[in-house]
Amino acid sequence: MPNILEPETPRLRLRRWKPEDKTPFARMNADPQVMEFFPAPLSRAESDAMADRCAALVEQRGWGFWAVECKGICPFIGFVGLHVPQTQLPFSPCVEVGWRLAAGHWKRGYATEAARAALEAGFVRLGLKEIVAFTAVSNTRSQAVMHRLGMTRDSFFEHPALPRGHALRRHVLYRLTLGAWESLQNAAGISKIRKRRCAGYALSLPSGGS
Repeated sequence: MPNILEPETPRLRLRRWKPEDKTPFARMNADPQVMEFFPAPLSRAESDAMADRCAALVEQRGWGFWAVECKGICPFIGFVGLHVPQTQLPFSPCVEVGWRLAAGHWKRGYATEAARAALEAGFVRLGLKEIVAFTAVSNTRSQAVMHRLGMTRDSFFEHPALPRGHALRRHVLYRLTLGAWESLQNAAGISKIRKRRCAGYALSLPSGGS
């Protein structure tokens, strides 16, 4: 059996799937707002089958699209993680980082926070040299997350799983190499040190008049 990775952040836990995740997952996958940039909302049977596939891959590999739990707030808000696309894409083989969260949990930074944990697991624990992300050109929300993760827009392509002429067929690819990720971590570490030093300096200033 592989060692199952379950990354955590201050607010979130990326974990193995549970049977009770299926009902909120199906509700999420039936929401037209959540599924705006996918071909169609999923039926309950389709959603359950996807949950089973995600769960099985995590168990087989030790990683994958993890169920996401918001600590102390909600036991299931969606999925975030790493995946090897089965569709033959112009840049295959690859490992992608991806996410899908219930609309009620948007605009709180959860996707970015969880995806950063997934990237760290991929680069540090799995030894990956590059991780990609892709979405429909019109999906600017996901592209904003990719930018926040430090990923670089690489190219456009036609997604082969969608028919010619489909409004979502044109996709955009983002990439993040191990070297670029390490540079981001180094920069973030330096920034934290500077903030701590500035905070310490401010605390040491005498109070009172001029």
